[in-house]
Amino acid sequence: MAQKPIILSAEETVSARRELFRRKFMAFAFVSPLLLFLLFAFVAPISTMLYRSFYNPTVAVLIPQTIAAMKTWEGKSVPGTDVTAVFAAELKQLAKKRLSGQLAEALNRVRPGLSSIVKSTARKMRRAEDADLKEKGTELLMEANGVWAEKSTWRAVARAGKVYTVDNFLTALDLETNESGSIQRREATQIYVALYTKTLRIALIITVLSLLLGYPLAYYLANAPSKLANALMLMVLLPFWTSLLVRTTSWIALLQTNGVVNSTLIWSGLIDTPLELLYTQFSTVIAMTHILLPFMILPLYSVMKGIDPSYMRAALSMGSKPVPAFIRIYLPMSLPGLSAGALLVFIISVGYYITPALVGGTDGQMISNIIAFHMQQSNNWELAAALGTLLLILIVALYWTYDRLVGAGNIKLG
Repeated sequence: MAQKPIILSAEETVSARRELFRRKFMAFAFVSPLLLFLLFAFVAPISTMLYRSFYNPTVAVLIPQTIAAMKTWEGKSVPGTDVTAVFAAELKQLAKKRLSGQLAEALNRVRPGLSSIVKSTARKMRRAEDADLKEKGTELLMEANGVWAEKSTWRAVARAGKVYTVDNFLTALDLETNESGSIQRREATQIYVALYTKTLRIALIITVLSLLLGYPLAYYLANAPSKLANALMLMVLLPFWTSLLVRTTSWIALLQTNGVVNSTLIWSGLIDTPLELLYTQFSTVIAMTHILLPFMILPLYSVMKGIDPSYMRAALSMGSKPVPAFIRIYLPMSLPGLSAGALLVFIISVGYYITPALVGGTDGQMISNIIAFHMQQSNNWELAAALGTLLLILIVALYWTYDRLVGAGNIKLG
């Protein structure tokens, strides 16, 4: 017998809607702290980085009148006195306010070599009278340095004056634009693409080493007696209770010229002179593998602990050899943990900073160290943001490719 539909009165309907709204509001209230945390700790920093990568108002703020006057300049010859005189006057004002150095750094990023020229010219313009700057500002600039008589210099000024630009992304890809506006390979030193390649290579090596070391240990932990497994798991978790700086510094003591490793090898007679182990890619890989190994073991262990051992016993009882049974039965079932551990180790190692900075030296540094350099020393935040944005895009693309090819959703047993 079919049940009759329940018909609510108008008051009951309003009451039900209020109750539903109250429950949704309570659920949102409980989740809101997490949403605020993600907004301020994740969304806002990444959005700011993306914005700063193409937003560069430094030159436009320092010499706004010059940039405004150059909007009608076609770039075929040196600008007229309406531009050069204004530039000379603004350069004098910057010199008085001690801001000419900022302009010099900004212009030097577009055309290397302009830094010292801008600073010396600003000092000379500071000593000039305002009336002279209006009447013969162009001549004073040319007398200060002949580079102001070159149209390529003023093209660099106009290019640096753009508030929104993709030049930082071109620099991060070792590219640049020539005088005709076409994109070409950077004529100066090309370092960033090589650094990205080296970073990915080091991260891949660390991931493979962590897998080779972590998979057997996780398998043993999952199948060992409870007391032994708990004791070993405590040792796996012990590095999380130790400062990262202490763990990294310990590798310096081990790998330095007179460290434990070299001293032991010399004492055993295997080598006569100390090996160069520290401040190399080798030291970066070894130290980071040691630090990131628990991030591989824990996902593998959590998945392996849930695998029923009877599957392997059933395969062996039906005549299968141990190795084929492991490859066809156990390995596919452990792939979710393997995928999670590999992704976790790879993504963390790509953006690692402290360990490569301390033990890697020049040879073992990664792209994160160059990003920190531009933020802390060269003060080129825009280029640092562009490098970080490209790194983020690269990681997201690799993750998407990995998930499409060998992600957990594509795993098939049998």
